[in-house]
Amino acid sequence: MTEKKLPLRIGVGVIVLNNENKIFVGKRKDNPINKWQMPQGGVNENENFLNAMKRELNEETSIKSIKILKELDEWFEYELPKNLLGIVWKGKFRGQKQKWFIARFTGREDEISLKTKHPEFIEWKWIDMNELPNVIVNFKKNVYEKLLVELKKFID
Repeated sequence: MTEKKLPLRIGVGVIVLNNENKIFVGKRKDNPINKWQMPQGGVNENENFLNAMKRELNEETSIKSIKILKELDEWFEYELPKNLLGIVWKGKFRGQKQKWFIARFTGREDEISLKTKHPEFIEWKWIDMNELPNVIVNFKKNVYEKLLVELKKFID
């Protein structure tokens, strides 16, 4: 099967802001170089986007205390680099098509725990939104730059 025939995986993502409008990012367990990402993941069959986002956020970070600020209208897509095709997601997808949300973290930081049932992150931190494009893996950079444009429209 050629890479163009592989479908895009339907997913969700969330920009989690603290009260200083800094963004939550995690360092992936399977790619522990100095690259970070926001919580994101796949949508299960018959699951709506909001519920999928809340589930993924909780599965990856233990965060439950959020206020949804906005569901972004646009879909965001990225393609996997050739070295990850056929490896990630059991080789079933060539990339992701994602629905993104902006949420405010309303809990205490001790709520955040990466020691989840299936840990994906080994470290987390809050970063200034302008740092975001500099810390992400290259193949997701276009998505994160577009997300940043949307976030700045929302916050400014």
